[in-house]
Amino acid sequence: MDTKSLEYYHKLVEEKNFSKVAEFFEVSQPTITLAIKRLENEYQTKFFLRDRSHKELILTKDGKQFDRHVVTILNELEIARKEISRNQEQMIRLGLPPIISQFYFPQITPGLTDNKLLRRIEPYEEKGSAILLKMLKDGTLDMSLLSSTTPLTDKNLKAHIISKANFKIIVSPQHRLANRKSVTFNELVNENFINLNSSFIHAEVFKHFAHEAHFRPTIIFQTSDVPLLKSLVSQNTGIALLTDLALKNTDDLVALDIETNIPLNFIVSIAYRRSHILTPNQSKLISLLTDKK
Repeated sequence: MDTKSLEYYHKLVEEKNFSKVAEFFEVSQPTITLAIKRLENEYQTKFFLRDRSHKELILTKDGKQFDRHVVTILNELEIARKEISRNQEQMIRLGLPPIISQFYFPQITPGLTDNKLLRRIEPYEEKGSAILLKMLKDGTLDMSLLSSTTPLTDKNLKAHIISKANFKIIVSPQHRLANRKSVTFNELVNENFINLNSSFIHAEVFKHFAHEAHFRPTIIFQTSDVPLLKSLVSQNTGIALLTDLALKNTDDLVALDIETNIPLNFIVSIAYRRSHILTPNQSKLISLLTDKK
């Protein structure tokens, strides 16, 4: 498979300069010229035009269209290379967002151990679902646990919902609302909030509730550290929005239901690329997680 010509082509689209492309790949300029000529002859079109008056290389409409396909092909080939390499290792590169890693994953480790899967998992932690989703799509990850508020519907992915949790307002036992069972977001207009930062799905959920309540909340602190957030709330420094997946009976906190017309769930899914052929260990992992549901 002559993928080198496609690499030359895409680099020429980026650089618009034969000499720079030749220098980048450490080949002669005629090598690049010949490769592009072969592609144009094969597809019976012109991908580039020379503007000699301005010494510019102009990409044609056909050239732009072809480059979109070239990028897809090169990306898929790179993903295939990564997948084949990992299949030989028999390891599972698994994305684990922070809350799922800290509070959901420990629940399933006994089953993973019993099925001899835990030692096959290479976890990627400390990154939010948005970043892990990109890593999944580009082939860095084989699979990922992801959080969302609606079922994942990306056409390039297969996803199975394995758990659902609720979002709560957490307050200190000393807080004025501590004796309540539920609260509307409107009632929190004068409260100080401690928030998880934008790498968490909570940031978008928080915006949703604030928009629904028609006020701009006062955020006094943001963090990526869930235990720190819970500690600050426990000390009555402020209140917070948090999924009850991250709550324990031993927490010195009160969790209030959110009264809303449009309830949102913290959905946990296991996802992988639709084009990916699952290994036996990966299939076993999915079965374990979906059966647990």
